[in-house]
Amino acid sequence: MEKVWLKQYPKGIPAEANLGEFISLKQVLEDSVRRFGPLTAYSNMGGHLSYQQLDEASRHFGAYLQKSLKLPRAARVAIMLPNLLQYPVALFGALRAGYTVVNVNPQYTPRELAHQLTDSGAEVIVVLENFAHTLQEVLEKNPSLKLTVITTEVGDLLPLLKEIITNAVVKYVKKMVPEWRIASAIEFNATLREGHSLTLGEVLLTHDDIAFLQYTGGTTGVAKGVMLSHGNMVANVQQMSLWVGRDLSDGKEICVIPLPLYHVYALLANLVFMKIGAQVVLITNPRDLPAFISDLKKLPFTGIIAVNTLYAALLDAPAFADVDVRHLKMTSAGGMAVQRVVAEKWKALTGTPIIEGYGLTETSPVVIANPLDIKDWTGTIGVPIPSTEAMVLDDDGEPVALGDVGEICVRGPQVMKGYWNRPDETALVFTEDGWLRTGDMGFMDERGYFKITDRKKDMIIVSGFKVFPNEIEDVISAHPGVREVAAIGVQDPKSGEAVKVFVVRRDESLTEAQLLDHCRKNLTGYKVPKFVEFRTEPLPKSNIGKTLRRELRSSSASQA
Repeated sequence: MEKVWLKQYPKGIPAEANLGEFISLKQVLEDSVRRFGPLTAYSNMGGHLSYQQLDEASRHFGAYLQKSLKLPRAARVAIMLPNLLQYPVALFGALRAGYTVVNVNPQYTPRELAHQLTDSGAEVIVVLENFAHTLQEVLEKNPSLKLTVITTEVGDLLPLLKEIITNAVVKYVKKMVPEWRIASAIEFNATLREGHSLTLGEVLLTHDDIAFLQYTGGTTGVAKGVMLSHGNMVANVQQMSLWVGRDLSDGKEICVIPLPLYHVYALLANLVFMKIGAQVVLITNPRDLPAFISDLKKLPFTGIIAVNTLYAALLDAPAFADVDVRHLKMTSAGGMAVQRVVAEKWKALTGTPIIEGYGLTETSPVVIANPLDIKDWTGTIGVPIPSTEAMVLDDDGEPVALGDVGEICVRGPQVMKGYWNRPDETALVFTEDGWLRTGDMGFMDERGYFKITDRKKDMIIVSGFKVFPNEIEDVISAHPGVREVAAIGVQDPKSGEAVKVFVVRRDESLTEAQLLDHCRKNLTGYKVPKFVEFRTEPLPKSNIGKTLRRELRSSSASQA
């Protein structure tokens, strides 16, 4: 196929990435440690880790997993943390020791957490004390789960005095740690102390070894583990390092990550910034805008990643006008569509355009992105990045004419190995000749730029996070007062989309408040419906009895 998009590449960016330079993420880290040792690798809440300190701490943690816990190679290690210094230590420690990382959203409900731990077969979990009560409930209800639990407090890797003060304030002043009790829990700092006297065993990893089980919503309502190999992740790190390499210099950047590292977009950005020796500024709670903006004022940051809703929130905050953006080189957006008004305001205030990209959990995640040399927001998702192909297919799997709408399909070394223990679902998303069906509808223009027009799937995107209607419906239908339910996405000025449910009651006394309370007990916050519409008539169905969400979307749009 003719790669017309290559003509849009900035000068100096090759068509192919060097996929053989590194055989694993372990090797990528060790190369950065060698090149950038004394430079700051991560900063958070006033604490810092140099590349040398990251090397030492991750070695200690990895050695503890290997020698003290005697985990077998390729064992799954779950990480249930917000953006703290403990995260990269646990992440790289597990990867260097030859284990597979299972990223876990700390806001999960017990139902969601139990599924992910059971499905992945995780043997260890690193969890922040603030969320240990959720894990405790899961362990009590699922005695067959055999987990080594490692707990940490917010300030554990901060300088000693700051650690003591921070942990005391979080626990006793702000009362952010609900009571919990897991008798066998081990303190994170204790694992580092014990690992200090141990030696990390050398593990020869290859491109085929699984680095991450990254969970994503399933069409059946059950989250699936996406198998992302070291080869997949190294490929995307190499591809994106080329993409940003003309603008970002090795060892000289300060890049802000306010998105949670358990999300694949932030995870990949973190790895790319680590490869180029940047100082990665981890923001623990970006919803606390005053604190977030205060952090931005302290550093001459040169790069930032976020989603549309977070950029909009910053622009709406009066204090952001006082942030020094003179050093900003790159503003990256993904996870959800960027709105024109947000893009134009950001460019006007910072002088830097928002570089919008596109990807999926299944693609490590980036496959398409706008070049960094654009002058203004393009309104497209960009062009395929090096070593990546993309095309638009119709329902029969045939290419459509240029400019016609079809399903965007991609192929490249960053595309997943498949879904964990689900070969049937893996087969459904690949064509016979290896193209991954993204489920997004769009077209390619004559320049090779792609634009999304709609989603083939019923997936809902809330502030960059995927929400699958089936999961919402499964939870709500379990309420004894519900006869029928259907979930759709509706436009929302703050989150891009929000969840709306249509409910036919079995019990006429069921209220919206009762229904939402049931949802909050079983769904992460961003999945909880924002709108509830009770109906007295049965929901519209096809001739085989399938609920027609498209009709509900149409009726909802007409009422807006």
